[in-house]
Amino acid sequence: MLKIWNTASRKIETVKPIKAKQIGFYACGPTVYQRAHIGNFRSYILEDILRRQLEHDGLKVRHVMNITDVGHLVGDTDHGEDKMEKAAATTSKSAWEIAKEFTALFKQDMKRLNIKAPQLMPKATDNIKAQINLIKQLERKGFTYQTADGIYFNTAKFKPYGKFSGQPLAQKQAGARVEVGAKKHATDFALWKFSYPNGLSRRDYLSSDAGRRTQDAPMRQMEWKSPWGVGFPGWHIECSAMSRQELGQPFDLHAGGVDHIAVHHENEIAQSQAAYGKKLANYWFHVEFLMVEGQKMSKSLGNIFTLEDFEKRGFDALDFRYFLLSAHYRQKQNFTWEALESARNTLGKLRQTVQAWDKPKGDCADLSAEFFAAMDNDLNTPQALAVLWKLVDSNCPSGAKAAVILKMDKVLGLDLEKYVAKPAKIPKEIQKLLDQRAQARQNKDWKKSDKLRDELSKKGWVVEDTKEGQKVIAKG
Repeated sequence: MLKIWNTASRKIETVKPIKAKQIGFYACGPTVYQRAHIGNFRSYILEDILRRQLEHDGLKVRHVMNITDVGHLVGDTDHGEDKMEKAAATTSKSAWEIAKEFTALFKQDMKRLNIKAPQLMPKATDNIKAQINLIKQLERKGFTYQTADGIYFNTAKFKPYGKFSGQPLAQKQAGARVEVGAKKHATDFALWKFSYPNGLSRRDYLSSDAGRRTQDAPMRQMEWKSPWGVGFPGWHIECSAMSRQELGQPFDLHAGGVDHIAVHHENEIAQSQAAYGKKLANYWFHVEFLMVEGQKMSKSLGNIFTLEDFEKRGFDALDFRYFLLSAHYRQKQNFTWEALESARNTLGKLRQTVQAWDKPKGDCADLSAEFFAAMDNDLNTPQALAVLWKLVDSNCPSGAKAAVILKMDKVLGLDLEKYVAKPAKIPKEIQKLLDQRAQARQNKDWKKSDKLRDELSKKGWVVEDTKEGQKVIAKG
């Protein structure tokens, strides 16, 4: 059975489902104001591998991933603009159009990365009623208070607050770098934000004394009526409401990036447990940061990359997936273009090798068991990858290798089924380009060589340079 590091208990635990042979799995999804970047996708790919391993172990996984299309404010705090509204203000598109566009791109990128689609991807804007009902429940239990700009959760009234992140409430409050404003405590967080002060409609605000003085009330695109006034939900409330609605409470497994631990997931736990007196999830799975050239990704450094950037440099999305397998999910991983190129070459070698194998037949039981033991041991992908190459280099019959590597790949998700025992037929047009590239390399015309490699990549062929010369495989 699978063992993972449970953030809640801070130890390795065997995943024991609440219902026999079933797992309720909730993962925090994207905020769709821009295209998801490679740091985001490290979490989503490792969550996909987690799901695949659970399924390999005979469990039926109900996978839910939310789409945040409202309520996530700039800086992840309760101040500043909504990321959706801010994105709309810089374009000619509405917030709704932007959400639709980037949700579609996210799903497209997931497919290219061979991430299995969750069974459900509920949107925050489609579940406003559920979020309002949860806030009502918190209000009935005395955990909320109102300010001029919204309804807040009083963290001081929830005694376990801070336990999940390992920071007692007093420490969190002392270290919180947020404007307190009308909040009672620095750690209190918004459940419902008003579009205009005191929950007024735009018309009523403009006719109020404050509105008449300022005459400044920009139109908000995403807002709803609530018992407290016109506004929109806070960022954290959507995950509590939708996970309970789709999976019950408690459910088995909650996942996300490590950046969610201290604020988003701490707040989810607080509001869910305060409302219903039960913990939210039994196991918490968090993926560490992806660094770029040893630095954290940021717009100021210009080191935020997307799959589109990979395409421009001739890389395939699965090159990146293979690269991620080389590090454990609980360790920071450093992305470089050189490392991605190495992953591309290694994956290319693997594809080329398996093409020459016989059709799948038989087994290499010891190596298969060793691989899945590594995966069940807290998703040890580097060790599992080493076992895969051990299989490739073994003396097992190639048909048996083919059968085992296809089982392995159902978890790794490298789409090797397109290559195993399927030798590539090189079209004349592609062979001509290969010959030209070989000549360019012989002439040490590296610029032309790179240009031809990129042209071949656009046509669906990956070139690997080896000691024996260039080798080519179809992307599939």
